[in-house]
Amino acid sequence: MTETDTSHEERLVDSLRARDEAAFAELVDRHTPMMLRVARGYVASSEVAEDVVQETWIAVLEGIDRFEGRSTLRTWLFRILVNIAKKRGLRDRHYSDATLAAFTGGATVDPARFRPDADPEYPHHWANPPASWPRTPEGSILGAEVFDVTSRELENLPDRQRTVVVLRDVLGYDAEEVSSMLSITPANQRVLLHRGRAHVRQVLEDYLGTGA
Repeated sequence: MTETDTSHEERLVDSLRARDEAAFAELVDRHTPMMLRVARGYVASSEVAEDVVQETWIAVLEGIDRFEGRSTLRTWLFRILVNIAKKRGLRDRHYSDATLAAFTGGATVDPARFRPDADPEYPHHWANPPASWPRTPEGSILGAEVFDVTSRELENLPDRQRTVVVLRDVLGYDAEEVSSMLSITPANQRVLLHRGRAHVRQVLEDYLGTGA
């Protein structure tokens, strides 16, 4: 975080410890939508996800005095959320690391679409890089259509893939934060992100007619 961000967070934490309702409302408004999406990746229904989020906010209020600042406030918040969601999810369905491994088999992109090992300039890079987006009115319309397609396909991803892709590519969290928030290993985070991105990319290629 920047010095300004750090200063703002310190003030926010102090306000939360003082039981400032406005500070708590700010935190709730900022994070609840994503918390619901993350919780939904662990539990059986949206209603249960709402319960998990509510329980998380209670835990935050009860635990804010013990927050030591070793991580960012949002990372600490999502760790609490994930821990509660995991415990609640065990009542609804069996959850284990095998769930993550379910998405690791097979190649997501045809290897023939990449340059070979022996390529003198760009080994393993795309054989045909994506074309630049047209800076025209037609390009703007197409951009809106692509955004709609992308949003729809994000919702169609398996819960864990969707959560990782949204955290990384929509909300801009880095890999370390996402791994910490979701209590998964860096390797699992990379697998889920890669598979989610690969699925959305393939759908967009099919939609635009740019696939190999």
